[in-house]
Amino acid sequence: MAILLVFLAFFRGVQAETLPSSLGPLKVTRVAEGFDVPWAIAFLPQGGFLVSERDGQLWVVRNGQKQAVKGIPKVAAEGQGGLLDVMVPRDFLDSREIFLTYSKRQGRGLGTALAVGRLSADYTRLTEVRQLFEAAPGATGGRHFGARVVEAPDGHLFVSLGERGDRPSAQNLRLHQGSVVRIARDGSVPARNPFAARDDAQPEIWSYGHRNPQGMALDLQGNLWVAEHGARGGDEVNRIRRGANYGWPVISYGRHYSGRKIGEGTEKPGMEQPEWFWDPSIAPSGMMIYSGTMWPQWRGDIFVGSLKFDYISRLSGAPLKEVEQLKSAQTGRIRDVQEAPDGSIWFASETEGAVFRLSR
Repeated sequence: MAILLVFLAFFRGVQAETLPSSLGPLKVTRVAEGFDVPWAIAFLPQGGFLVSERDGQLWVVRNGQKQAVKGIPKVAAEGQGGLLDVMVPRDFLDSREIFLTYSKRQGRGLGTALAVGRLSADYTRLTEVRQLFEAAPGATGGRHFGARVVEAPDGHLFVSLGERGDRPSAQNLRLHQGSVVRIARDGSVPARNPFAARDDAQPEIWSYGHRNPQGMALDLQGNLWVAEHGARGGDEVNRIRRGANYGWPVISYGRHYSGRKIGEGTEKPGMEQPEWFWDPSIAPSGMMIYSGTMWPQWRGDIFVGSLKFDYISRLSGAPLKEVEQLKSAQTGRIRDVQEAPDGSIWFASETEGAVFRLSR
């Protein structure tokens, strides 16, 4: 209730526009602005929220005021890399911990890393920052870093990793590229990881055969899902299973940007099929699976932001399909979609350099 009152107080008197939807007009409220490529949103349990900016800045917005957070790890902001996801764990009030994914320098190349730090009581600085994980070196260039971080129901951490533009690496278990990894809160490898006992595989890998998963979320039963970029067509939504191979670049529903066929076709024994794919590609990014708090009709639906076509995709049903596109003047290049504590839906727009709230 205290969290809800903080949110209501923050928005009282703010002028909102509307966005059409299957449930009628939704209010669109601009809650923060002035960001250069806002990448992720994370809510704080006593009110306020964090926003990561790809160029390497972390911001806190509380009581309508935006302030920079100091002490973040050194970030290599090149190409698609930089400061990426930010995650507030369930025990934040006790631990004060914040988790960040980012690209870092690895010799002459770059790699994806995960760090944790403690947010000071005044919300202005991260302290005791330490790196928990970094992808095994193996790529140059500035493409396909992933990288979302999700806290599993058992407290372990999932991190999604792109194949860094090196397509075959997504099938190479000796590399972390093109995988979802699973680690313990202290960075150690859980014993139940599918490849933990193998000498020819990275022990952190949970699933592999991914291209560039930039969306990741838990459903209401605690199952992990990702949204990932295809090439020209073939953007996918996948339900993640332990040890599973999602096929890239052996199978795909898209084609190379040159028009050439990808791999061996659309299916192969031992490789997973997507729950949904887009053709043409929408360039999916942030992903959220909705609780139904504010709109019960949308309970369990998947919301994915489109960077290419400037809308939020709503997917529902079994089999899964896109049932609605939420679009307005504010939905330009949606980088993240999150559900707030009060059940409203928030999104970060690169085009606007702002964070917006959808509500009734």
